[in-house]
Amino acid sequence: MSRVSDTRIRTRESAARLVAAGRRPHELTVDLIYAEIRQGSRTTINDELKLWKDEQAKVDALSAALPPAVANAMMATWAVAVEHGEKVFENRQAELEEELAAALQRTQALEGDLAREQEEAVGLRAQLASRQAEVGALRDEVARGRAAAEAAQAHAQALEQEVESSRAEAELRLAATNTAHERRLAELQGAIATQEQTFRAEIDKATERLEGVQKHVMLQVAEAREASKRAESLLAKAQQKNEELSANAHQLRAELASQTQQSARTREDLARVSQAADQLRTERESLLQQLAMLTGKLDAQIAQIESLENRAVSAETRLEEALKRPAATKKKTAKADQAGLI
Repeated sequence: MSRVSDTRIRTRESAARLVAAGRRPHELTVDLIYAEIRQGSRTTINDELKLWKDEQAKVDALSAALPPAVANAMMATWAVAVEHGEKVFENRQAELEEELAAALQRTQALEGDLAREQEEAVGLRAQLASRQAEVGALRDEVARGRAAAEAAQAHAQALEQEVESSRAEAELRLAATNTAHERRLAELQGAIATQEQTFRAEIDKATERLEGVQKHVMLQVAEAREASKRAESLLAKAQQKNEELSANAHQLRAELASQTQQSARTREDLARVSQAADQLRTERESLLQQLAMLTGKLDAQIAQIESLENRAVSAETRLEEALKRPAATKKKTAKADQAGLI
């Protein structure tokens, strides 16, 4: 900004020197001024030269219309005003340069703050990326936990159904076995009772025969002996039948003991299945607790990520404000320079 102001001042000074050297104002060109001052842009020199020529035309017209004494006095006053304006302009230029130096210092400080904010933003972005990765891992873990919990729950439900089915089937088999055992036992007891009655009837008959033989022993020894033999034979048959009935009863007792053992094993299997179902319920509750804990941890991570995102947004807002402040300061300085030049 000070470079442009210096170009405008030197343009006016060069124009005045060239006129004093004998040049006419309308003969002055941008190339002549640029050859004198060797700085600035031709556009700035052209604008300032036009303003100077307009001012000189107005002064010349005013000088032609006024008496020489008045014109000389006006020119002197104009020279004093120009000199005063140059001093004011120089003072203002010094003030603007000081303000520019202060603005540069503030800009440097803001650039340092900006660098720190950028570093902090980079750190926050890194933390955010890390947190997002952790959240992704936690979500995967939660998904796996949910899948495991659902699988365990489905397995537990299947086992419960299997347990219920096994219990019902075992109860049905036990009831059928007990019914069959009771029916078989009743049949055996009936058969034993029938055989005992037959044996007793035969024994009674044999006894009656023995008594008859004893009565006629004296008369018919031979018949008594034959009757005794028949009685012994019948007794042997009865004993044999009794032994067979005892063997059948023992076999039935063995079958009943076997069925009782099988029923006990069935009850033990049912107890083991119930214990497995209880263990699966406990595992399902543990998985549900782990799922709740992982969900709470995920919520905490999400809240922390939201906090980091808020901090990142705040840092970006501060960065934008820091970037806007130097631009606003430069605009104010430019406006102040233009006002000073006018």
